[in-house]
Amino acid sequence: IYDASFAPRSLMKCPFCAHEESKVTDSRASTAGDVTRRRRECEKCARRFTTYERVEEVLPLVIKKDGRRETFERQKILSGLRRACDKRAIPLARLEQIVDNIEKELIETGEKEVSAQLVGEKVMTELRATDDIAYVRFASVYRAFRDLEEFRTELDRLSRLRDSDSPPVVSADNSPKMGD
Repeated sequence: IYDASFAPRSLMKCPFCAHEESKVTDSRASTAGDVTRRRRECEKCARRFTTYERVEEVLPLVIKKDGRRETFERQKILSGLRRACDKRAIPLARLEQIVDNIEKELIETGEKEVSAQLVGEKVMTELRATDDIAYVRFASVYRAFRDLEEFRTELDRLSRLRDSDSPPVVSADNSPKMGD
């Protein structure tokens, strides 16, 4: 909670009159604690506006297949996830969480550059844990399968991975067995 009696003045351009001085009337951290919301009042026109502050974390550049370097773009990944998850019961919040996880992993590496392949593999790992159909959709575009045989090979690999991840099923005689 913010003490409005403190009301520091700061340089923040008013969106209404472009005056550069305003005072903070209220300040709150988001539930997650990663964003600070500030209500401000312009010193000149007295109109109020809201600003959001977030620590800017430096993400590595992404090295594309052709050698070009691009800035990491959260929206590109989110767009690809949305296409892969089209008509699937996967909430947008989960897709945003996937992108958050990938961003966090990339920041934690401390690398200045990462390959697009690494980013793609991270997306596929997250999707595989979320939804098999979305995973296959994404993989079919990302890996650019040339024919049905490559697609079938990927489906077989996914099936084997899923079977190896499944917990043992207890039969009527209480003996564990692998399977469904």
